[in-house]
Amino acid sequence: MPINEKVAIIGSGTMGHSIALSAAMAGLEIKIWGNSQEDLERGQKGLEDKIQVLIRYEVIDSDEFDTVRNSVTFTDSLEECIRDATFIIEAIPEKLDLKQEWYEKLDGLCGPDVILASNTSGLSPTEIALHTKNPERTVVTHFWNPGHLIPLVEIVRGKNTSDETVTRSLDLMRLMKKKPIVVQKDILGSVGNRMQYALFREAQYILEQGVATIEDIDAAVRYSIGRRLPVTGPFMTADMGGLDVFHSISSYLFPDLSTEEGSSAAMRDLVEEGNFGQKNGKGFYDWPSSFTDQMNDEREQELISWLKKDLEEL
Repeated sequence: MPINEKVAIIGSGTMGHSIALSAAMAGLEIKIWGNSQEDLERGQKGLEDKIQVLIRYEVIDSDEFDTVRNSVTFTDSLEECIRDATFIIEAIPEKLDLKQEWYEKLDGLCGPDVILASNTSGLSPTEIALHTKNPERTVVTHFWNPGHLIPLVEIVRGKNTSDETVTRSLDLMRLMKKKPIVVQKDILGSVGNRMQYALFREAQYILEQGVATIEDIDAAVRYSIGRRLPVTGPFMTADMGGLDVFHSISSYLFPDLSTEEGSSAAMRDLVEEGNFGQKNGKGFYDWPSSFTDQMNDEREQELISWLKKDLEEL
């Protein structure tokens, strides 16, 4: 059955225009709302820069630039953005009260068949839809950053989300060549972030205990499980390694793993000192512009190589 969703995106920031690019590459026409001319110009430039990178790495042909770029319409008129939309993806800041205001507004402006999907990475879809009259059409579609390169989208049910809303979300994400999963319960962090932060908690604990340096802890992940997990997730890895072995190791190792309920002292100190990482030049690592460019380029190249492999399999 053909999918005829007309997609609008609320928010033209990093995630908003990246999601729009994924949709445009799948042949969809997209409208994207920004709250100021400055935001719209940043979003337009971000979109165009990302298209140029995809052309450089031969993900798309150079003669497709105009087609993909012209599939995305930027506007500061909310009315224009959502006119005729059947599926709205919200990508505004991670503030629950702000999202609740927006969903109450959109709920009143849109017909009950229009899906309202949040790109939140951790907030509850049930809470986001709290003040709406049609909570069954609210869902989370969590794209991972960079939204146009990472294939996973977590579709998270709220307590009132309907089966139809989930099915339509799955169909749209697959059309956009994503790899969607359904999170059946409204749980903090969904699936991906819970596992990501479990790893990050243990990394902080290992550092705090003086077991290894920051660089060696990162290397341990990059050159072991980081190489294996793109092919086999945790359950398949356990099956292939032998459940008897994994059961035995779990029995003695789990009791010794970190159970901290907050960040380590080193992490807290960095934040309290205003050192937030790459965004302002210092975190666990120092981030001069040359290193920032190097690591962003390396990550982009690696993700694009996987994207090209994924597209070949479709």
